[in-house]
Amino acid sequence: MIAAAFLLACAAPFTSPSERPDTYRQTIEQWRAEYATGLQKPEGWLSVAGLFWLKEGVNTLGSDASSNVVLPAHSSPARAGTLTRSGDHVVLDVASGVNLLVNEAPSTHAELKSDMSGRADRMRLGDVTFKVIQRGNRIGVRLYDPKCKGRLDFKGLHWYAVDPALVVRAKFVRYDPPKPVPIFNILGDLSPTSLPGYLEFTINGTECRLDAEDAGSGLFLNFQDETTGETTYGAGRFLDVDRPLRGEVTIDFNKATNPPCAYTGFATCPLPPPGNSLDVRIEAGEKAYHAE
Repeated sequence: MIAAAFLLACAAPFTSPSERPDTYRQTIEQWRAEYATGLQKPEGWLSVAGLFWLKEGVNTLGSDASSNVVLPAHSSPARAGTLTRSGDHVVLDVASGVNLLVNEAPSTHAELKSDMSGRADRMRLGDVTFKVIQRGNRIGVRLYDPKCKGRLDFKGLHWYAVDPALVVRAKFVRYDPPKPVPIFNILGDLSPTSLPGYLEFTINGTECRLDAEDAGSGLFLNFQDETTGETTYGAGRFLDVDRPLRGEVTIDFNKATNPPCAYTGFATCPLPPPGNSLDVRIEAGEKAYHAE
């Protein structure tokens, strides 16, 4: 449902960045630098080094190549323990003498919460961490390794030049009731979603419309445009916007970013909602990522 806060009675007047271009460009450049720093954190997307889907029953955990969940040899013994899956439940049993931490506390046995709980349990062995994730009927373990190639070889991101003209004012139109849509991820898993509304705006004389997802404190846009697969990532781009004030939202396309799947093959990104493909070129925000 749309939060009542989405319909606040008053709003600050909209000031176009074109009225203060130098200050605005500096602000966006700083935001982009902070975004890149976040990707490089020990548990940022560039540190994701593995994703292992668990079978029903016992799954072995360790650096041995035959393990169901293979951990880096620099942090794990050949056999570190087991992860036993029973439906949506996963239980960790740690091998004798292995110093494995769960939420930074030594553990020998634990029933693990996945990311679907909103707060996945964090396992750590040496300098690698791993968490249980759930995608549809799949249960897996996502591994973070700060020594992985993706993080160590990072050369930076690629952006369009900051363009104040691509900060637009949009009208928020509420769905009443919320609109149910099927959202698939890149693996084909389905997550039924209810959309609170859509945004209407104009770019270069073209009327545009994007369905928006509820992101709690704001709205989330997952979209494609005519740069998709050409100069920008082939599945689309992500953009967070503030919650509507008096039925309006500011969309700053200079902050459009790649989904995590652009940086690692071990992400499970959602695809855009049906219809969220714009018939215009949005030459703003992040370009396609490549490690060179």
